[in-house]
Amino acid sequence: MVFGALFSKIKQGLAKTRSLFSSIAQLFSFKGRVDQKFLDELEKRLYLADVGTYATQEIVTRVKQAYLDKEVTGEMVAFVKDQLRSLLTAESQGIAFAPSGPTVILVAGVNGAGKTTSIAKLAKYCQGQGKTVCVAACDTFRAAAVEQLTIWSQRLGCEIVKNQQGSDPASVAHDACERTKARNFDVLIVDTAGRLHTQTHLMKELDKIRRIVIKQIPGAPHEVLLVLDATAGQNAILQAENFKKTIACTGIILAKLDGTAKGGAIFGIKQKLDMPVKFVGLGEGLDDLEVFNPTEYVEKLFED
Repeated sequence: MVFGALFSKIKQGLAKTRSLFSSIAQLFSFKGRVDQKFLDELEKRLYLADVGTYATQEIVTRVKQAYLDKEVTGEMVAFVKDQLRSLLTAESQGIAFAPSGPTVILVAGVNGAGKTTSIAKLAKYCQGQGKTVCVAACDTFRAAAVEQLTIWSQRLGCEIVKNQQGSDPASVAHDACERTKARNFDVLIVDTAGRLHTQTHLMKELDKIRRIVIKQIPGAPHEVLLVLDATAGQNAILQAENFKKTIACTGIILAKLDGTAKGGAIFGIKQKLDMPVKFVGLGEGLDDLEVFNPTEYVEKLFED
């Protein structure tokens, strides 16, 4: 029952993206041979689905090598699905919890990407794994961010560590680490300022927070998750590249996937950044965060 509901949620969340991938599926229904004209059309439709340059060229090349001058058949649909899945395969999914002591998760991303809401969803996910959660509101430059995180924390019944607006974000992170250890919380989720990736001084501050948690808790941070706005499509890659240089991201939360037709960007993001997409956001509710499953994702892209 739960399994079926999960599939339904992902299918609904991918409705806009599926509308573009349906044109790719339709291409395989045409009778004829795999020739240059067919390959050009496949390339065009993959680009329109926002799959990105690298992934598009990779798939077209593989189709050409396997099927050139052969009849277009349903077998090719399965082949393309396999290629897409192979582009997304990651070694681990979900959160890599620390074997002992608290697990520290840093969450980064630009303003408007859906970071604060994603943190609330992530806290709910951890609670669902039987973990006690503390949240550090280190986005001290935006009063609205702290207020929103406070409201979410109250709803979830989890601890929040915060300070007045404009205070040192790293000091909030320090206090949160101390409280996490003192009260034996299982998970500490650290919010960070919604900084622009082009602002060097803010990126340095983000690195300072990282160094604080490293010093306070052995093995921390255990995860560094970057929230990307799925509606940004390929543009999200530029943001991610800069964040990755600063804080060594371990994975991506792709937010707002339900509100975009650019879900194909997930292939380019994975290939360009070599970072796993760990979670996808499929709505505004606290339960609308799903562990990313490549097989399920690709299957739903081509489903009617």
